[in-house]
Amino acid sequence: MKSIYSLLLGIGVSGLLLAGCDKDNKNDGFVVGSDQEQTGGNDNQDNGVASSARNELYRPQVHFTPKKNWINDPNGMVYVDGIYHLYYQYNPQGNGWGNMSWGHATSTDLMHWDEKPVAMVRNQWGDIFSGSAIVDKENVAGFGKNAILAFYTASGEHQQQCLAYSTDGGLTFTQYENNPVIANTSLPDFRDPKVIWHEESGKWIMCLALGWSTQIEFWGSADLKHWEILSTFTTDAARCNIGQWECPDLIRMPYNGGEKWVLIVSNNPGGPVGGSGTEYFVGDFDGKEFKAMNLDYPLWLDYGADNYAGVTWSNAPAGRTLFIGWMNNWNYSGDVPCSPWRSAMTLPRELTLKDVNGSPLLCAPIVKELDGIAGAWRAAVAGEMEKAAAYEAKFAVSLDSNTSIRLANSFGEYMDIEVRPSADMLTVKRGSSTGKTDFHSLFSIPGIQAPLHKDGGEMILHLVLDASSVEIFSEDGRVSVTNLVFPQEPYNRILGVEGVEYRPLSSIW
Repeated sequence: MKSIYSLLLGIGVSGLLLAGCDKDNKNDGFVVGSDQEQTGGNDNQDNGVASSARNELYRPQVHFTPKKNWINDPNGMVYVDGIYHLYYQYNPQGNGWGNMSWGHATSTDLMHWDEKPVAMVRNQWGDIFSGSAIVDKENVAGFGKNAILAFYTASGEHQQQCLAYSTDGGLTFTQYENNPVIANTSLPDFRDPKVIWHEESGKWIMCLALGWSTQIEFWGSADLKHWEILSTFTTDAARCNIGQWECPDLIRMPYNGGEKWVLIVSNNPGGPVGGSGTEYFVGDFDGKEFKAMNLDYPLWLDYGADNYAGVTWSNAPAGRTLFIGWMNNWNYSGDVPCSPWRSAMTLPRELTLKDVNGSPLLCAPIVKELDGIAGAWRAAVAGEMEKAAAYEAKFAVSLDSNTSIRLANSFGEYMDIEVRPSADMLTVKRGSSTGKTDFHSLFSIPGIQAPLHKDGGEMILHLVLDASSVEIFSEDGRVSVTNLVFPQEPYNRILGVEGVEYRPLSSIW
């Protein structure tokens, strides 16, 4: 994607990127290829990054971060031969937005990540913006059986859709010689292709976002090279049309003994607390058109300030819909006090569509693989947790009365959470008490609100507390609130509620 942040910089991006891509600079960990060459990947498995213990102040210990430099949107996530591939928007040259490339990391458990050499960098069609990847199991495109095909937006003079393929397990990609596969010389925003297979129509479907036009286009293809436009989706819900639409995803999901389709759209600005947010629509897709149900839109996948541009893994293990987002917000992303890296990914979530109080609700609990880095559950004595890299905590809150919860640490920093069942609302207060906030005027938010979607007498809340984030969710994921914080140490005390249990989380590094 091309962010509003980059537009506001008002710099000559194309010239900057070309200057930054020096194929003779061996420390960059990448090469720039022609349309016939492979791009990305070399023998430098350290990606040209100096050794780091990844224990700097604010460095997440259970969330993916690169050793250094800027990241934003997750891209091209695909599961192949027991390996989860996470590509992402990456600047190999610095800790600010620019030089957009596809960084690459792999995992076998969704928790521990192995950072790989940069997979793709700027080429003759432009910068490598967001996109998706699939496994071509039947060699439909002709690049080889089980080749990994990456579809991405090339951003040069115009935003166009390009194709690259990998025959070495996703480490390096060769650009398709007849790129772009969908040309564009007129639309100012035309990006972020997500490709899925639609069995009934026998076609590959591509979703594309039209940015400030707040529309999603659907394209179809039989061979993954030639595409035709099928339809355009938009909505009359005015609250959904604030800002630009980006990073779409179309997902078939079980629901009430049948199925529904969920269209995920990232929205910026205009999220639930300003800046970035990820909304979704529930409806039906017939292989040509998506028709949304008449629901109370906007519906947000996460009501916090810092879960954006997330999409799902393709070719995921059967029965699982796995999602990850960028843990930041374009309101202040370039100023968060993180060095030598900037930004992290959320913990992966497993999406389900549930009937809650008579309406479909997209639930997003953290994946079960969190168990693999967690110790045994233990009681927090007077709310205090023993020192650990990070924590998962859980406790019950009554839905018959209000509850005030305080997360605190030994430096006197704290974050307050209020649960008000009468208003069906959970509120997070992120102000100067939470830690460092003075790096940007928009970071302090006194009331980050999320609906409880209550249907009983109590709710079990889970919190994941890392060095610079607090993720709040209910056991089934109907509550999901992700926020950055920058305290001097992770919050290790939970006050205001009884029966707090926690388990220490081991560092993934």
